[in-house]
Amino acid sequence: MTSVKEFRIDDEPTATDLGRGAFVFTDDYSVFDWGKMPDEIPGKGAALCTMGAANFEALEDDGIPTHYEGVVVDGEPVSVETAIDAGEQPREMAIELTQVPDLPHDADGYDYDAYHDGVGENYLVPLEIVFRNTVPVGSSLRKRSEPEDHGLDWESWPEEPVELPESVVEFSTKYEEQDRYLSRAEADRIAGRANVANLESVAREVNDLLNRQAGEAGFVHEDGKIECLYYEGEIRVADVVGTFDENRFSYDGQEVSKEVIRQYHKRTQSAWVEAVGEAKTRASEAGIADWKSLCDREPEPLDQHVIDVARDLYCAGTNAYLDQAVFDAPSIDDAIDAARSL
Repeated sequence: MTSVKEFRIDDEPTATDLGRGAFVFTDDYSVFDWGKMPDEIPGKGAALCTMGAANFEALEDDGIPTHYEGVVVDGEPVSVETAIDAGEQPREMAIELTQVPDLPHDADGYDYDAYHDGVGENYLVPLEIVFRNTVPVGSSLRKRSEPEDHGLDWESWPEEPVELPESVVEFSTKYEEQDRYLSRAEADRIAGRANVANLESVAREVNDLLNRQAGEAGFVHEDGKIECLYYEGEIRVADVVGTFDENRFSYDGQEVSKEVIRQYHKRTQSAWVEAVGEAKTRASEAGIADWKSLCDREPEPLDQHVIDVARDLYCAGTNAYLDQAVFDAPSIDDAIDAARSL
């Protein structure tokens, strides 16, 4: 189980064969790697499932292999268009399953050799492949690099989103307690049989498709990530692709992603956000995987009007991205205005 969606396993994968199962999307949300937060955002799970399914089907149409098999309606996988035409708001996505072994951790760190032992050519690559088209306010790239590193003529990052002259692809860890950006050589080692050049190529193809689709719907696709499985020499896009949780989108200069909620927590629960950062730092210095055990604060629930704004942003955003009235929601312009007011 992840913090915002659950697995259902129908057929277990093996070292030689893919399994079958489903993601079940919940209305939970997570920020700052905390896991499940105190509130739910109604409609969020269905919005993410619908948007993610539409992106998977677009990838398949472009010849990019994925683990997607349809959204589940009445116990059967169907296309997302079929589900929408039937008046459904799907929450369940049928997928192929690959092996996800344990990642041991001890005083010497994480043991990726043990992760890859015995999986054969059927495993989830333990990386997140991140692509960046812009550098919005709040992007971690601002902390790890300077504008000149990306061909920009500024001494420091400006207090506004910055469009990159060329998309940047990075690799970060997937299963460590704290996400960690990696050198290309380290990413290649962690990836096992999967080649990082091929992983980057797939990520750029996905990024290009999302850029086109977002632009056609009036959005700017700022950044995002993919995860991949490796099966008999082929890389397939896994997890979920191109949603307002996995990626950052903006519309008319306003963020349309969970970044809205992240920034709201920074403004209204700064003590908790600072405590999370301090706990992560202490855990990293001490070589402790479970940083949350070192955090002495808990997040507070959101006010109802904030939940309502977030709900409308997810649902109106999905309607606009798909150009279909899947959800009963305000117009994207009205949802954007409400988000600006937070």
